[in-house]
Parts: sequence; structure tokens; C-alpha cells
Amino acid sequence: MSDTVPMRRAAQRPDAESQLRALERLETECRVRGCRLTRQRRAVLRALLAEGGALSAYELLERLRRVDSRCTPAGVYRALEFWMTAGVVHRLQSTRSFILCEHPEAPHPGQLLICRECGQVIEAEDKGVVAAAIRLGERLGFVLDRHLVELTGVCGPCRAQGRAGDSGRSPTT
Repeated sequence: MSDTVPMRRAAQRPDAESQLRALERLETECRVRGCRLTRQRRAVLRALLAEGGALSAYELLERLRRVDSRCTPAGVYRALEFWMTAGVVHRLQSTRSFILCEHPEAPHPGQLLICRECGQVIEAEDKGVVAAAIRLGERLGFVLDRHLVELTGVCGPCRAQGRAGDSGRSPTT
């Protein structure tokens, strides 16, 4: 049996009912943790839910300003920081964007597989990758405090459409 658990499938915009259920689940989780939900925090969360994929802070700001012109970059960044601290949002370092965590109810290490062609992000948890990272850190004298790993490549649908180009080669070739 594999130790890899896929947590997020292909990025797709959820339907309105799914968005509402997810928003209620995340807001409940936030209340359980004693977090205050401001208008801006809710708006950022709703925008990420509606997207179904990763957005940069300025893409979020653009979407929010369509509804509320008072939104500011600082407000969006504060809201994102809040949701990251709450474990609800992941920051993708490689693309400088943000995506909802598939399982915010429990802290977990994981891997984010990012398609450089279409931007799809698949959230997974492979205990072998986590263990290897911890062993590597120990061997080099590090105590790791962040176990999220970003892996970039080309997803199956993009490869099937011939969108991988030369970049779809194995790194060992």
C-alpha cells in the first residue's frame, strides 16, 4: 500500500453549493480556534474558494475591488497572513500565490505539485517524502520547522495536450 495520500485533485472552480459548504466548514473551524472573522478575511476566503486554484495577492485584490473598492493591498496581505497562520491557506513560494488547504482541520506536512503550464496545484501527503526531508535535515544539522515541499512539473492533462514541450523531459536525461 502506498504512503502517498492525494489531498487535492485538479484545480476546478467549485459549484455554489460546494463553495457554501466549504466556507461554512472553514468559518466553523476558525470559530473553534477562537479566531475573529472580519469582512476582509471572509472576502479573501470567498475569493479563493470561488477560484478553486492559486491566486497572487494582487489577483485577489483585483477580484475583491470589483465588489468593495475599499480593499487595500495591506488588508489582503493581513487576511492572507491570518488564514496561513490558521492553517487554512498555503503560500506557494515558487509562484508567489496562495491556495486553500484541502484539510485545514489538522496541521499536516505535505507536498504541493504545481503544473507550470496550467497552474494546477495538487496537494498530497507522502510520508516517505516527509521522512526523507527530516533525515536530510538531521544529517546536515538542521531541525526543520516547515515540511511543506513544492514540486514543479507538467500535469498529465497538459502532457496529453502536448503542452510540456522540451520542459517535460526527465531531469536525468
